Amino acid sequence: MVIWLIGLSAAGKTSVGRALVEQLRRRHDNLVFLDGDLLRQVWGDQLGHDIEGRQRNAHRISHLCRLLDQQGIHAVAAVLSLFPEWQQWNRENFSSYFEIFLDTPMAELERRDPHGLYARARAGEEPNVVGVDIPFPPPPAPDLTLAAPEVLEAPSAIAERILAALPDPLP
Repeated sequence: MVIWLIGLSAAGKTSVGRALVEQLRRRHDNLVFLDGDLLRQVWGDQLGHDIEGRQRNAHRISHLCRLLDQQGIHAVAAVLSLFPEWQQWNRENFSSYFEIFLDTPMAELERRDPHGLYARARAGEEPNVVGVDIPFPPPPAPDLTLAAPEVLEAPSAIAERILAALPDPLP
């Protein structure tokens, strides 16, 4: 199974993903955590953050997840996931797919803003920021959407909500 966490920058994807993996590993040792930002580092982050670079990155992450899935390895992927067509591709190409949208309010994203991304974008110093100058289409068919107030809970509590919604046992 591939568990796909979607949300804008600072939505909590990485923190929730790590908490989810920690809890899932108690029952499943064939599990990996994939973070979109870390994968960009692994691949040299030469793609950039414009639409074309984001498309290529989406392709890479989805195909990596398919490779893992074909080998019976579960994956939790924490990715911005800007493209509904890739979300659909995931549904059609993974043996089992569960999509979670962390619908965090923009005011909270800007309050968290751990890297100053939104502040720099608003000041015109950072181009290609999704949610500011690149539109973010909410995923059309997530299996689970967590919005305020749930999405503002601690990552471990959000992970518990996700675990409760997942098929048990994982396929």
